[in-house]
Amino acid sequence: MDHAASPRIDRTAALLLLALAALWGSTFLFAEIALRALSPMQVTLHRVALALPALWLVLRWRGLALPRSARVWSAYLVMGALNNAIPFTLIFWGQTYIESGLAAILNASTGVLGAVVAGLLLRDERLSWHKLAGAALGLCGVAVVIGPERLTTLDPRNLGQGAVLLAALSYSLASVWAKLRLAGQPPLVNAFGMLAGSTALLLPLVIWREGVPSLDYPAGVWGALLGLSLLATALAFILYFAILARAGAANLMLVTLLIPPFAILLGALFLGERLSPGVYLGLGVIALGLLVTDGRLTARLRRRPKRRSKGSTQVP
Repeated sequence: MDHAASPRIDRTAALLLLALAALWGSTFLFAEIALRALSPMQVTLHRVALALPALWLVLRWRGLALPRSARVWSAYLVMGALNNAIPFTLIFWGQTYIESGLAAILNASTGVLGAVVAGLLLRDERLSWHKLAGAALGLCGVAVVIGPERLTTLDPRNLGQGAVLLAALSYSLASVWAKLRLAGQPPLVNAFGMLAGSTALLLPLVIWREGVPSLDYPAGVWGALLGLSLLATALAFILYFAILARAGAANLMLVTLLIPPFAILLGALFLGERLSPGVYLGLGVIALGLLVTDGRLTARLRRRPKRRSKGSTQVP
């Protein structure tokens, strides 16, 4: 990726980036509330299914037509599984054992893991040294977050943290699949197709395993589900693609660094969660890994100002 050619982040893009981070950071709070009444798989189904009508209205408003190709819709099924059904369910299941803020921190490893997975599976994504170094830092950060004492034992918290890390791997594979199979399709159409695919996969699975959802939930649970679907999914997708067009993919990666602070703050304010100092240290190491993976930080550090020769009038 040519970072030098990446668009700069203007004030509007920065505000949109913060808004997107806040929306995705709220995912973990909304899920924590919804999980009081629903299973992880049910929460995932409601999240994707309730977001569908909202995105469909946006598509109609923008005059975007849905594809008719069976090949494209089969690709949406796979994308829906890799980017929605599997990772959402894994994260929500993990949250039944760990704090929402901790889940958000572990989910931040998606950035460094995705760069390595893309480098291994895509010919045009070079696996450079800074991506490997970033992945190594990210792995160290994850180890710090989990804690040395828990790396040698097996308990439910380990399983919950492992589920979130598996979700990060699924997100990484989804990015590769999208580049291979969905390039050229309008991004919002891809988002709708992906949500439709995950809904089609989850609905029969939930009915088979857990029965038809009753929909008789407390008001707080419904509020959390609507927040998950309309704000953290439908609106978040709209903001995501707006930022992508305005600031570029390299700058959009910064949202990964901003999600955990929002999730931690919301978890502390509304759920009374408190995380250990080691978790924050691990977050810092993961964040450093993301910056190294991005490459722009190391590129700037390598630059050296040119020495001015005697009598030169060059302005630094």
